Amino acid sequence: MLYTKKLIGLAAVGVLLAGCGSSDSDSAGAAEGAPAKGAGQESPAAGQKVLPVALDGSRGKVLERGAEELKVTPKPENGAPFAEQVEHKLRETVLGTAKVPGKTSATCPDGVTLKAGAVSSCEATYEGATIPYEVKISDSYKEGGFLTMYNTKAGKGLLVAEAVYEEFWQRFGGPESAYPEASKLACDALPAAEAVELDTDTGHRCQVWNEHGNQGKGGYDTYEVRIGGYGPGFRPAS
Repeated sequence: MLYTKKLIGLAAVGVLLAGCGSSDSDSAGAAEGAPAKGAGQESPAAGQKVLPVALDGSRGKVLERGAEELKVTPKPENGAPFAEQVEHKLRETVLGTAKVPGKTSATCPDGVTLKAGAVSSCEATYEGATIPYEVKISDSYKEGGFLTMYNTKAGKGLLVAEAVYEEFWQRFGGPESAYPEASKLACDALPAAEAVELDTDTGHRCQVWNEHGNQGKGGYDTYEVRIGGYGPGFRPAS
Protein backbone atom coordinates (compact mmCIF):
# COMPACT_ATOMS: atom_id res chain seq x y z
CA MET A 1 0.00 0.00 0.00
CA LEU A 2 1.27 3.48 -0.75
CA TYR A 3 0.93 6.18 1.90
CA THR A 4 1.00 9.80 0.78
CA LYS A 5 1.66 13.05 2.55
CA LYS A 6 0.53 16.18 0.76
CA LEU A 7 3.39 18.58 0.45
CA ILE A 8 3.76 20.30 -2.89
CA GLY A 9 2.39 19.43 -6.33
CA LEU A 10 4.34 19.61 -9.52
CA ALA A 11 1.51 20.99 -11.59
CA ALA A 12 0.41 24.58 -11.21
CA VAL A 13 -2.29 26.90 -12.39
CA GLY A 14 -1.38 30.49 -13.16
CA VAL A 15 -3.25 33.72 -13.71
CA LEU A 16 -1.36 36.76 -14.90
CA LEU A 17 -2.69 40.23 -14.21
CA ALA A 18 -0.20 43.05 -14.51
CA GLY A 19 2.70 40.74 -13.73
CA CYS A 20 1.07 38.69 -10.95
CA GLY A 21 0.33 34.98 -10.86
CA SER A 22 -0.86 32.14 -8.66
CA SER A 23 -0.39 28.39 -8.55
CA ASP A 24 -2.13 25.24 -7.40
CA SER A 25 -1.38 21.53 -7.55
CA ASP A 26 -3.05 18.45 -8.95
CA SER A 27 -0.56 15.60 -8.99
CA ALA A 28 0.01 12.83 -6.45
CA GLY A 29 3.19 11.78 -4.68
CA ALA A 30 4.36 8.43 -3.37
CA ALA A 31 5.28 7.18 0.06
CA GLU A 32 5.12 3.79 1.65
CA GLY A 33 6.41 1.80 4.54
CA ALA A 34 6.91 2.06 8.27
CA PRO A 35 9.21 0.29 10.69
CA ALA A 36 7.76 -2.13 13.16
CA LYS A 37 7.76 -0.78 16.69
CA GLY A 38 10.68 -1.91 18.77
CA ALA A 39 13.42 -0.84 21.10
CA GLY A 40 16.33 1.07 19.58
CA GLN A 41 19.62 -0.70 19.06
CA GLU A 42 23.13 0.69 19.19
CA SER A 43 24.86 -1.37 16.49
CA PRO A 44 23.90 -2.70 13.07
CA ALA A 45 23.21 -6.35 12.39
CA ALA A 46 26.06 -8.22 10.79
CA GLY A 47 26.45 -7.42 7.12
CA GLN A 48 24.19 -4.36 7.13
CA LYS A 49 25.61 -1.11 5.82
CA VAL A 50 25.17 1.97 8.00
CA LEU A 51 24.32 5.01 5.86
CA PRO A 52 26.51 8.08 6.38
CA VAL A 53 24.08 10.91 7.20
CA ALA A 54 22.66 10.36 10.69
CA LEU A 55 19.31 12.05 11.41
CA ASP A 56 18.79 12.76 15.09
CA GLY A 57 16.41 15.71 14.78
CA SER A 58 15.07 18.37 12.49
CA ARG A 59 17.85 20.17 10.63
CA GLY A 60 15.71 23.32 10.47
CA LYS A 61 16.39 24.15 6.84
CA VAL A 62 13.00 23.36 5.29
CA LEU A 63 10.54 26.26 5.17
CA GLU A 64 6.79 26.49 4.83
CA ARG A 65 5.42 27.26 1.39
CA GLY A 66 4.89 31.00 1.03
CA ALA A 67 7.79 31.96 3.31
CA GLU A 68 9.46 35.24 2.35
CA GLU A 69 12.72 33.40 1.70
CA LEU A 70 10.98 31.42 -1.05
CA LYS A 71 9.87 34.49 -2.98
CA VAL A 72 11.79 35.79 -5.99
CA THR A 73 12.41 39.52 -6.08
CA PRO A 74 12.11 41.84 -7.79
CA LYS A 75 8.92 40.91 -9.58
CA PRO A 76 8.57 41.81 -13.25
CA GLU A 77 7.28 45.31 -13.84
CA ASN A 78 3.70 45.90 -14.91
CA GLY A 79 3.49 45.40 -18.64
CA ALA A 80 6.55 43.14 -18.79
CA PRO A 81 6.51 40.57 -21.60
CA PHE A 82 4.27 37.61 -20.84
CA ALA A 83 7.16 35.12 -21.09
CA GLU A 84 9.13 37.11 -18.50
CA GLN A 85 6.18 36.93 -16.12
CA VAL A 86 5.85 33.17 -16.64
CA GLU A 87 9.57 32.66 -16.05
CA HIS A 88 9.35 34.55 -12.77
CA LYS A 89 6.43 32.40 -11.68
CA LEU A 90 8.35 29.23 -12.57
CA ARG A 91 11.25 30.32 -10.39
CA GLU A 92 8.87 30.76 -7.46
CA THR A 93 7.21 27.43 -8.27
CA VAL A 94 10.50 25.54 -8.17
CA LEU A 95 11.45 27.28 -4.92
CA GLY A 96 8.10 26.33 -3.44
CA THR A 97 8.75 22.74 -4.49
CA ALA A 98 12.22 22.74 -2.94
CA LYS A 99 11.10 24.47 0.29
CA VAL A 100 14.76 25.34 0.87
CA PRO A 101 16.22 28.68 -0.28
CA GLY A 102 18.54 28.32 -3.25
CA LYS A 103 19.66 29.78 -6.56
CA THR A 104 17.05 29.62 -9.33
CA SER A 105 16.65 30.55 -12.97
CA ALA A 106 14.00 29.99 -15.63
CA THR A 107 13.69 30.34 -19.36
CA CYS A 108 11.16 29.78 -22.10
CA PRO A 109 13.62 29.64 -25.01
CA ASP A 110 11.01 29.97 -27.73
CA GLY A 111 8.76 32.28 -25.77
CA VAL A 112 5.20 31.48 -24.70
CA THR A 113 2.59 31.20 -27.43
CA LEU A 114 -0.49 33.24 -26.57
CA LYS A 115 -3.24 31.22 -28.21
CA ALA A 116 -6.10 29.27 -26.69
CA GLY A 117 -4.83 25.80 -25.74
CA ALA A 118 -1.27 26.47 -26.92
CA VAL A 119 1.53 24.56 -25.16
CA SER A 120 5.04 26.00 -24.78
CA SER A 121 8.21 24.47 -23.38
CA CYS A 122 10.06 26.13 -20.52
CA GLU A 123 12.50 25.06 -17.85
CA ALA A 124 13.43 26.15 -14.36
CA THR A 125 16.60 25.39 -12.45
CA TYR A 126 17.24 25.06 -8.73
CA GLU A 127 20.83 24.80 -7.53
CA GLY A 128 21.82 23.47 -10.94
CA ALA A 129 19.03 20.89 -11.27
CA THR A 130 16.91 21.54 -14.37
CA ILE A 131 13.18 20.80 -14.35
CA PRO A 132 11.33 20.95 -17.70
CA TYR A 133 7.86 22.49 -17.69
CA GLU A 134 4.97 22.60 -20.09
CA VAL A 135 3.05 25.87 -20.07
CA LYS A 136 -0.47 25.53 -21.43
CA ILE A 137 -2.64 28.56 -22.13
CA SER A 138 -6.26 28.21 -21.08
CA ASP A 139 -8.69 27.02 -23.72
CA SER A 140 -10.81 30.08 -22.86
CA TYR A 141 -8.05 32.53 -23.74
CA LYS A 142 -9.10 35.49 -25.88
CA GLU A 143 -6.63 37.93 -27.36
CA GLY A 144 -6.78 41.28 -25.60
CA GLY A 145 -8.50 39.82 -22.55
CA PHE A 146 -7.82 41.30 -19.11
CA LEU A 147 -6.63 37.98 -17.60
CA THR A 148 -4.38 35.32 -19.07
CA MET A 149 -4.82 31.96 -17.36
CA TYR A 150 -2.39 29.10 -17.84
CA ASN A 151 -1.31 25.77 -16.36
CA THR A 152 2.23 24.56 -15.77
CA LYS A 153 3.27 20.92 -15.49
CA ALA A 154 6.68 19.68 -14.43
CA GLY A 155 8.25 16.90 -16.50
CA LYS A 156 10.54 15.71 -13.71
CA GLY A 157 10.67 15.66 -9.95
CA LEU A 158 13.01 17.78 -7.87
CA LEU A 159 14.97 15.92 -5.20
CA VAL A 160 16.35 18.27 -2.54
CA ALA A 161 18.59 16.66 0.07
CA GLU A 162 17.41 18.74 3.01
CA ALA A 163 13.76 18.13 2.14
CA VAL A 164 14.35 14.35 2.01
CA TYR A 165 16.20 14.36 5.34
CA GLU A 166 13.46 16.41 7.00
CA GLU A 167 10.63 14.30 5.63
CA PHE A 168 12.28 11.03 6.66
CA TRP A 169 12.92 12.36 10.16
CA GLN A 170 9.38 13.65 10.56
CA ARG A 171 7.90 10.42 9.19
CA PHE A 172 9.86 7.99 11.35
CA GLY A 173 11.50 9.91 14.18
CA GLY A 174 9.76 13.25 14.73
CA PRO A 175 7.43 14.18 17.58
CA GLU A 176 4.34 13.37 15.51
CA SER A 177 5.71 10.09 14.17
CA ALA A 178 3.57 7.01 14.57
CA TYR A 179 6.74 5.05 15.36
CA PRO A 180 8.20 6.56 18.56
CA GLU A 181 10.35 3.51 19.32
CA ALA A 182 12.15 3.54 15.99
CA SER A 183 15.71 4.80 16.23
CA LYS A 184 19.00 5.46 14.45
CA LEU A 185 17.65 7.10 11.31
CA ALA A 186 20.12 7.73 8.49
CA CYS A 187 20.27 8.41 4.76
CA ASP A 188 22.75 8.41 1.92
CA ALA A 189 24.74 11.60 1.38
CA LEU A 190 22.31 13.02 -1.16
CA PRO A 191 23.08 15.65 -3.79
CA ALA A 192 21.95 19.14 -2.79
CA ALA A 193 19.50 19.06 -5.70
CA GLU A 194 18.80 16.60 -8.50
CA ALA A 195 16.22 16.27 -11.27
CA VAL A 196 14.72 12.76 -11.12
CA GLU A 197 11.96 10.77 -12.76
CA LEU A 198 8.66 11.04 -10.93
CA ASP A 199 7.43 8.20 -8.72
CA THR A 200 10.37 5.91 -9.44
CA ASP A 201 13.30 4.65 -7.38
CA THR A 202 15.97 7.36 -7.39
CA GLY A 203 18.66 4.91 -6.31
CA HIS A 204 19.11 6.78 -3.02
CA ARG A 205 18.39 5.12 0.32
CA CYS A 206 17.38 5.92 3.90
CA GLN A 207 17.19 3.50 6.83
CA VAL A 208 15.75 3.14 10.33
CA TRP A 209 16.58 0.65 13.06
CA ASN A 210 13.97 -1.53 14.74
CA GLU A 211 14.09 -4.80 16.62
CA HIS A 212 12.01 -6.60 14.00
CA GLY A 213 14.04 -5.35 11.02
CA ASN A 214 16.45 -7.39 8.91
CA GLN A 215 13.87 -10.13 8.40
CA GLY A 216 13.07 -10.32 12.10
CA LYS A 217 16.67 -10.57 13.26
CA GLY A 218 16.86 -6.98 14.46
CA GLY A 219 18.51 -4.37 12.31
CA TYR A 220 17.91 -1.67 9.75
CA ASP A 221 14.91 -1.41 7.48
CA THR A 222 16.05 0.27 4.27
CA TYR A 223 13.84 2.47 2.08
CA GLU A 224 13.97 3.68 -1.48
CA VAL A 225 13.80 7.46 -1.85
CA ARG A 226 11.19 8.51 -4.37
CA ILE A 227 9.95 11.91 -5.47
CA GLY A 228 6.27 12.32 -6.27
CA GLY A 229 4.01 15.22 -6.99
CA TYR A 230 3.84 16.16 -3.32
CA GLY A 231 7.48 15.72 -2.45
CA PRO A 232 9.67 12.95 -0.98
CA GLY A 233 8.28 9.47 -0.38
CA PHE A 234 9.76 6.23 0.89
CA ARG A 235 9.14 2.62 -0.13
CA PRO A 236 10.75 -0.49 1.41
CA ALA A 237 13.80 -1.43 -0.66
CA SER A 238 13.95 -4.95 -2.01
